[in-house]
Amino acid sequence: MDRMVPFCLWPAARRMSLRAALGAAALVIGLGAAAAPGRAEAALLWDWSYSGAGINANGTFTTSDTPDRSGYYQITHISGSRNGVAITGLQPAGTPIPGNEGFPVDDLVSDSGGQQLTHSGFGFSTADGNYANPFYTDQTSPAGYREYFSTPPFTPGAGSELPVTFTAAPVAAAVPEPASLTLLGTGLLGLCMVRHRKAA
Repeated sequence: MDRMVPFCLWPAARRMSLRAALGAAALVIGLGAAAAPGRAEAALLWDWSYSGAGINANGTFTTSDTPDRSGYYQITHISGSRNGVAITGLQPAGTPIPGNEGFPVDDLVSDSGGQQLTHSGFGFSTADGNYANPFYTDQTSPAGYREYFSTPPFTPGAGSELPVTFTAAPVAAAVPEPASLTLLGTGLLGLCMVRHRKAA
């Protein structure tokens, strides 16, 4: 019944209890933010696709919410399919897909109207155990996008490399990264725990 009583009419001890609980929640959130300096608070979602002779790949990227000095966003997650086979993971930046040793990916994408992938491009694995690495090259005439596709036993240089057309565009909405959602949940949990202790 006391829920209907205005806050200003609550007993002083109860008002202090709520203020302490809110302060504790703010402290938990603040400490979480301090423990993760430089972490992006939001991420961008992108629609992407590429196609070529016998190739059709498309899906969604999650990237950092701000570009680097060159205008590229860091891809942090990928989903979608290639020729109907589900994409299962993003190749970590700085490593090559199996069978394409010597050519590490950087997982960068731009929303400019020009070149959207770097010469390193991004990489991903598929549910059937294969790997793909779309990238941009100016070593061909005309310059453009290509895909290196690698299959077991992943013999270096034995994969197929074919020209593709590539496009990617960010969607308008930004979404919280999982880390931000965890931080918010931790703060709310702290609030509930403090209030529970005060009520006991």
